[in-house]
Amino acid sequence: MNTLSLRTLNRALMHRQFLLARTDRAPVEVIGRLVALQAQEPNWPYVGLRSRIHGFTQSELTALLEDRQVVRSGLLRSTQHLAAADDFRRLRPLLQPVLDRTAGSPHFTRNSTEARRLAERHPGRDGRILAGEFELRTPLVHGAATGAWGSWGNRSAVSVTPAEAWLGKPMVTAATAAGIKDSAKELIRRYLAAFGPAGVKDVQAWCGLTRLGEVVADMHAELRRYCGPDGVELIDLADAELPDPETRAPVRLLPAFDNALLGHADRTRVVSDEDRKRVMPGQAQVRPTFRVDGRVHGTWSLGAGTLRLTPFRPLCATDRAALHQEADRLLPFVGGTTVSCSDTAATPSS
Repeated sequence: MNTLSLRTLNRALMHRQFLLARTDRAPVEVIGRLVALQAQEPNWPYVGLRSRIHGFTQSELTALLEDRQVVRSGLLRSTQHLAAADDFRRLRPLLQPVLDRTAGSPHFTRNSTEARRLAERHPGRDGRILAGEFELRTPLVHGAATGAWGSWGNRSAVSVTPAEAWLGKPMVTAATAAGIKDSAKELIRRYLAAFGPAGVKDVQAWCGLTRLGEVVADMHAELRRYCGPDGVELIDLADAELPDPETRAPVRLLPAFDNALLGHADRTRVVSDEDRKRVMPGQAQVRPTFRVDGRVHGTWSLGAGTLRLTPFRPLCATDRAALHQEADRLLPFVGGTTVSCSDTAATPSS
């Protein structure tokens, strides 16, 4: 097996995530290619698409939500994601055991009991934890307004509708063990098209399913195998091309919980272990990041109209200029007025 370097893996990921060059594909195509976009904060998928698509505007994604071509619901890793409607109909039944496992965790079991007690004491009142558990166990779609571009971190009550009623079509559920395995194979193919080459543990970390090694073994004839820099076996689609590892990756500002950061168990292809602690400082926290030559080089935030850049180490003059140019381009999209950078020192231009 050929051994792939971290840089080769990085460039492959950047290429498949449309981060080596923005694409002219329609937003619904890009969402389908990425399988799903994390959407716990509804505005973040808009930023993710803005980083990947030429001339993308908020109205394009909002229209897809209103037309029910894209839906927002619990999906990968039991968190809110955006997915193309037909993909959701196929993926949600396959991933339901993962969501059921989350709903049965001590957190939900403990808090749902408390919510029921509150509901009994106050009829007609709503228990958020109980609602969250119900949403994990039952395919529900959020109303278009819930997923639409809006005020940061300031959302009103969420409206939900049974998925089949919202989409006007039934969920696609495999009736046999063979059917479930076929669905898992298709999920692996979709994953590799967006995140490969990768290991079986990477696929499992991304989707939450287990025992996928058995499925991958059954796909032997259609997959290519590599050796990762740490000696772990990696798999990829047989016809997938790897870009030149020397290809320069442009600066990109990516949202919190972005696909290109959460797609693997081993994330060293995009972020060092040291920097990962800064990006993910606590449970369920993944800060917005910016990439320099394909790797996480710092975080960014938005507050009081200012887009603040926080590099983890000094930038050379060329990279610093490129970062500010990209931030300036993003500024009006996110409703900001000023860009600031905490890094005042720059190394000589390269």
